[in-house]
Amino acid sequence: MNAMADDSSEIFDDLYLGLRAGGALRKQRRGEELTPEEHEALGRWQRLSAGRKAVAIGGFAVGTFGLGFTLGGLVFGRWRKA
Repeated sequence: MNAMADDSSEIFDDLYLGLRAGGALRKQRRGEELTPEEHEALGRWQRLSAGRKAVAIGGFAVGTFGLGFTLGGLVFGRWRKA
């Protein structure tokens, strides 16, 4: 059971790292100077295995879709009843 909790916290850590690395990549493409934290986030993201990257990106996509689907159902469900 404890290993399962550790895995889920790692997924959230990887997701947050991916968001930070994505922001750093965007800054880098625009030619802006990166902070040491952004350099570190990029390096850690590049060292992650492809499997962990896929789980983090997939989790973000599923979570975003689920949130949009839920909010859309609430909004459009009310309109349909009116």
